[in-house]
This record gives sequence, structure tokens and C-alpha cells, in this order.
Amino acid sequence: MKLRFALPALAPLVLLAACATTGAPAPQAGLKPAQDVAFGSSSPGSSYGLFLAGQAALNDDDSVVATDYFVRAEQTGLDGAYFKEKAFIAALMAGDIARAAALTPTDEDTRVVIQRLAALTQVVAGIGEGDGKLAAETLASGRVAVPHRQAALLLTPWAAAMTGDKAASLTRPDLRGDRLVAVFGQLGQAQLFERAKRYDEAETDYMALAGIEGAGGLFVPDYGAFLERRGRWADAVAVYDKALAQNPRDTGLQAARARAASKRGAPPLPTVRQGAARGLVAQAAQMLGDRNYEMAIAYFRMALYLDPTRDEARVLMGDAMAGASQPDGAREAYAAVKPTSPQYAIARSKLAWTYQAARDAKSALRIAREGYDASPTDDDAAVTYADLLRANDQFADSVTVMDGVIARAGSAPDWRLLYMRGVALERINRWPEAERDLKAALASEPGEPELLNFLGYSWIDRGEHLSEAMDMVKRAVAANPRSGPIVDSLGWAYYRLGDYRNAVEQLEAAVLLDPSDPEINNHLGDAYWRVGRRIEAEFQWRRVLSLDPPAKIRADAEAKLKDGMGPAGLPPAPVASAD
Repeated sequence: MKLRFALPALAPLVLLAACATTGAPAPQAGLKPAQDVAFGSSSPGSSYGLFLAGQAALNDDDSVVATDYFVRAEQTGLDGAYFKEKAFIAALMAGDIARAAALTPTDEDTRVVIQRLAALTQVVAGIGEGDGKLAAETLASGRVAVPHRQAALLLTPWAAAMTGDKAASLTRPDLRGDRLVAVFGQLGQAQLFERAKRYDEAETDYMALAGIEGAGGLFVPDYGAFLERRGRWADAVAVYDKALAQNPRDTGLQAARARAASKRGAPPLPTVRQGAARGLVAQAAQMLGDRNYEMAIAYFRMALYLDPTRDEARVLMGDAMAGASQPDGAREAYAAVKPTSPQYAIARSKLAWTYQAARDAKSALRIAREGYDASPTDDDAAVTYADLLRANDQFADSVTVMDGVIARAGSAPDWRLLYMRGVALERINRWPEAERDLKAALASEPGEPELLNFLGYSWIDRGEHLSEAMDMVKRAVAANPRSGPIVDSLGWAYYRLGDYRNAVEQLEAAVLLDPSDPEINNHLGDAYWRVGRRIEAEFQWRRVLSLDPPAKIRADAEAKLKDGMGPAGLPPAPVASAD
């Protein structure tokens, strides 16, 4: 079974709520770029040739270069509205918000969805450039409509603040039934009350936000920072202490408490640009949770244009790019987080996994270690590093890292931590310790199919507690019947017990669920051999070799293709009962 563990990062924000690389220079007029040459008969100066070059740049995740090609295509005069749309989108996805606003399509044939996104971009550019009048007028026009209604409502008070309209700036946004607008509208109101020196009203809003069940931790730093700015250091420490009692290893809260206790360095009140960015980040996080990756990237780009210091937005944008199958963009976003940032450890962890996915284990482990070393008590960084060690067969080192995580968790560690360490312990044949962790995890989460499956199968493989173990594996399948690895475990359990007919039935089902898994295909080949279906067995083993399997599985399949498994239909001795 493939295993990967991770603790949730930035979860409260997500619950409430074509990429760019900047390294390549834009082509200069009059030059013949490589993309143009590649299209043979299409003239490099023709609209079609420029379009193809721009599209090729987009395919290479280079929105900066793509923007320039689409602008040049639009200037040829042929179907200019279409190319202007493409240029606008490319500039937006590159994070060049001012240029995107300048490229806003105005042709009456422009698609409505582009018109509305362009209007939102103009509002953001107006706030970013200090032109509150432009932003306010665009918002008042109603052009920033669905699906950007939330953004329009949250940005309206900040645009009003920039124009000096105090009454409008202090009016809380409202969209019936929309929790995101309600919560982040209240945060904006709190900050704008504070700007207006209406401190009692500001504190009422901050205190309400910090008390939200399940999400209050997201706003505790805002409330604490307000108290610090008011010189109420002891009150700020008390607020941080209350939050730390719920999450004692939150490094951001720890730093805030230390700052308040020292009675110096209170965070400044957010600027209009920073306040406006906060709502956009929340909406982008919501889009990310809904897997609307491209729109999330656009919103993160606008938020970072307004407030480049928001590293949590940079990390989440990397997640959106990874979800949109843009690994280079994701790496660029994660790598942009500086070592001094509270988000550095999680950014390095996520960056490491992009290299692991590309099978560059050396880089993955180096980067994960950097994040771990930067914050050795950060559980996200530690779990990521331990998980990568496990994924690269460095099980003893993985156990060592997890020992520290579990020790910090106290008397009731999360079951996932115990499960993770238990798996690594099992791999290095420290079974009594592994069994202890797995049983403790199962006691905490008795219906978890992954636990039922792993412990049940481990017992079967060792010939222990067979009746109970088979019942556990069957319960795991019942709880998650669409999991190929779990169904594979049941089939392999039957195989280990010598029940090859049922093994074939379950392993065939597992292959249908996960046809590209080399281990499952290998198991099915073995089961076919045992029931005398030799040709099908050899087919499965050849299939294994086509799936780029790990070295151990490859060697096993190659050996069986050469020598078989003994006379077809001759079973090995089944696992003996130890009940």
C-alpha cells in the first residue's frame, strides 16, 4: 500500500474560505524567437504565428512571454479582441496586474466572464496605484459581478477609505448566507474602525472574530496585534496564551507572545492595500478548496500585487499551481518564501514534495531537511521530512524524527502520527513497537480503514490473530471499497492463507480500481499462477515491468518471468493459524 502522511497546514483559512515564470525575458520587436521559427510556414509576424508562439509560451508555463506575443498579435489588427483577451489573461496569470488592467478588453464581443474578471482587475489595480476614485467607480458600476460578487463587497470599504468616504468605509459588507463575506467583512470593519480611531468598536469586532469556534485561531494574531498597538501588552499576552493552550506548537503564536511579553515591536496597522489583499486571499483559498485552481491563481496574484508580504498566499498559490499541473510555477512560489518567514518551513516541505514527485529524491530530502532544520519543533516540517525519509526507505531516520513529534504531542498524540511511526517501525522489523503504535492508533480511531487494513494485513502476514485480522481487513474494504490498495490487501490476505480462488477475485477487482499500480498487478500475476492460469500470470508480470516499478518489484517480476513460481497450480504452504 502506498502511504503518505501530512498534518493539515493553513486549514482554518481554507475552511473559511496557466501560471507564470519570471526568469525568461520578453521577446523584443523585430527579433525572430524560437517559438516563431518552429511553426514553419506561419510567418513570425502574422497574427496566427504570434498566437501559436504565445500559446507555446503558455504551455511552457511562461505567461510573461505569452503576454508579449498576444499583445503583438492584437496589434496586427486581425481579430484584435480575441488576442487582447489572451494578452489580458496571460498578464494577469503572470502577476502583472497593472499591465493586465491596461489590457482590459473593451470590444463588445468580449466574453462576459472576461469582462467581469477584467473589471475586478481594474479595481485591484486602482487600489494598488492609489486611485481610489477609479476603484470605487468601477465597483459602483456593477461590472464586478458574479462570480466576483464576494470580492466586490469586500473591496468596496477599502476603496471608500482610499477616497476619504468614511461612512462607506465603515459599513460592513453583507451577502445573505455567505460566511466568508460575513467574517472577512467584519475583519475589514475592525481594521477600518481602528484607522478611524474608533477603538471600542474595533475591539468588539476583533474580539468576536477571535472567539469564532474552529476559526478563531486565524484571527487571534489580529486581535493581539491590536492590543499591542494600544499598549495593552498584558492583555495581548493573555490572548496569545489562551490560543497557545489550544495549539501549543504554533510558531507564529509563540513569536507573537514573545514580542508582546517584551513590550516592543507591535505590528503596524495594515495599510489599505494590505487590508484589501486579506479578503482576496480568503476567497482564493476557498477557490483552492473547491479545486478551481486557475481562478485561485488569479486571485492570489492580485492579492500578492497588493501585499507582497503575505507569504501564506504565496504558499497556497503554489498549492493551486500544483493542482493545476504547473510544477514549475509551484516550485517558484514555494521557493520565493524567505528563511525569515513564519511560512518558510511549510514552504520548504511543499517544495520538497514537488521534487519527490519528479523522482528527484536527493533534492527532495535536502529541501525537506532545510525546512526541518529551520524550525525543528514545527510538526508540519517534521512530518514532511519523516514522510520523505520513509518514502525513500530511510525508515530508521524516519522513526527518529517521529519520536520527537510524538514526544511533543504529550499523552494523546494524533493517531496519524502513531500510524506513521508504526509503519516505519514495521519496515525495520521492530514489530513489537510497531504493533504497539498501530494498536494505540486504532484505539483512538477504531473505524479508520487505513489502520484496519495495515494492522490486519500485518497480522495475517505474520500468521497471528488470523480471524480477527481477516475481519479487520474486510471492515477496511467495506469502509473504503473504492481503494485499490485496500482491496489488494484483502486479496493478498486470501493469497497468504492459501485461498487462491478468492484471492484472484479480490485482486482482479483491485487492478480495476488501480490499474497502474505495479504491486497490485504483481500480486494478481502470482494469484493467477497459483490457480493454473499461467499465460495470464505472465501477462500481469510483463504489465508490471511496463509500469516503471520500484527496483524490488521489478526484480521479482523479472525472476518469475524467467523461472516461474514452480509448477503452475502448485500452492505454497499457506500461513498457519496462530489463533
